[in-house]
Amino acid sequence: MTGLLRTAWNAPGAAPPPPRRVWRDWALLAFVVVLAVLETLVRTQFPEPGTQPLTQPLVALAIVLVAAPTLLWRRTRPLLMLVISFGVTGIATLLLGDSQLFTSGYAIFTLYALFRWGNGRALVAGCGIVATNLAVSALTGTLLGDLIGGTAFFTIVVTLALALRFRARARMRELDSAKLMERETLARDLHDTVAHHVSAIAIRAQAGLAVAELHPDAATDALRVIEAEASKTLAEMRSMVRVLRQGDAPELAPGRTLPDISELASDEQGGPRVVVQVSGDADSIPRTVAAAVYRLAQESVTNARRHARGASIIDVVVEADKGGVRLTVTNDGEVAAAATPGYGITGMMERASLLGGTCQSGRAPGGGWVVSAVLPRVGWTT
Repeated sequence: MTGLLRTAWNAPGAAPPPPRRVWRDWALLAFVVVLAVLETLVRTQFPEPGTQPLTQPLVALAIVLVAAPTLLWRRTRPLLMLVISFGVTGIATLLLGDSQLFTSGYAIFTLYALFRWGNGRALVAGCGIVATNLAVSALTGTLLGDLIGGTAFFTIVVTLALALRFRARARMRELDSAKLMERETLARDLHDTVAHHVSAIAIRAQAGLAVAELHPDAATDALRVIEAEASKTLAEMRSMVRVLRQGDAPELAPGRTLPDISELASDEQGGPRVVVQVSGDADSIPRTVAAAVYRLAQESVTNARRHARGASIIDVVVEADKGGVRLTVTNDGEVAAAATPGYGITGMMERASLLGGTCQSGRAPGGGWVVSAVLPRVGWTT
C-alpha cells in the first residue's frame, strides 16, 4: 500500500501537456457569468429574508463572479484553481445554505481539469479537497441522498477525466512507437547504403593491389574511386547519429532508388489505376534520399488504395532537380479527414523530418486527397 501511495504521489503530469488558453476558455467564462446573472434575475426560490444570514441574491452572485475566473487557469494551475473554486463554494455553503446559485456548479470544471492534467501530488490533494467539501456539505445539513448523489457525480467526473488522460497517454505512446519504427527503417536504409559504399571501397582496394605492380596508373585510379566513395560514406554516416536502430541483421544490397518508384504503377481490375511519372536527374539523388522518397510514395499509394472511397486513379509524380526531390501523390477518391493524423501519415512526416524535409497531406483543391513531400538533396547530411 505504501508503494502504491508513493507511486501515486510521484506521478508526473499528463502527457501530452495541456494546451494553452484558447478562445473556448473565454467563451466558457462568459457563459458562466451570463448564466449567473440570469439566474439571479429570474430565480424565485431564495429563502425569505431573515430566515438565514446573508441570503441576498446579490451576495450569491458576487461569490460566483469572484471565483469564475479560475476557469481561465484551470489547466495550467489546476490545484490552485480547485482550491479557490471549491473554497469559495464551501464558504457559500456555510453562509448562504440553499441560497447559493446553481451556477456555482461550474467548479466541477476545475475538478475535471485537475484529474485530467495535474501531477500525482495535485491529485492526492484534490481528493482531500473533495472529501472536505463533502464534509462541509454534511455539516451544513445536506440530506444524505444529496450527499450520495454529489459523491456519485464527483466520481463520474473524476473517472471521465482519468479515462481521457490515460487514453491520450496511450495515443502518444502509439504515435511514438510509429515514429521509432520509421526511424528504424530509415536507419536500416542508411546502413545499407553505407554498406554498399564500403563494399565498393573494398573491391576497388583489392583491384588496386592486384594491378599495382604492373599498372600503377590503374592503382591511382582505384585510389581516386576509393576517396570518392569514402567521402560519400562519411557524409552518410553523419546522418546515422540522428536516428535510432534496433539490432536487426542488415542487408548489404543498396536501398530503393527513384527509378524503382515506377514499379508502383499498376492497372489492376477492381482497384484504382496507379500512374507514375519520374522526371529530372533521378540517378544523381543520394541513395538515402531516394530510398526515403520510395518509402513515402509506397505508403501514400497503399493509404490511397485502402482509404480512398471510389478512387479511380492515383497519380504519383516525382521531380528531381538540383535542390532535391518533390513527391506528389494525388487520388480522386473521397477520404474522411481524421481529427488527428494516422500512424502511417505520422511515420511519413517523421521520415521526411529526419532528412530535413517536409511531408503534408490533406484534401486536394480540385477534390480528392493529396500527399506532398519535399526532401532536400544535401540538407539531410547536416
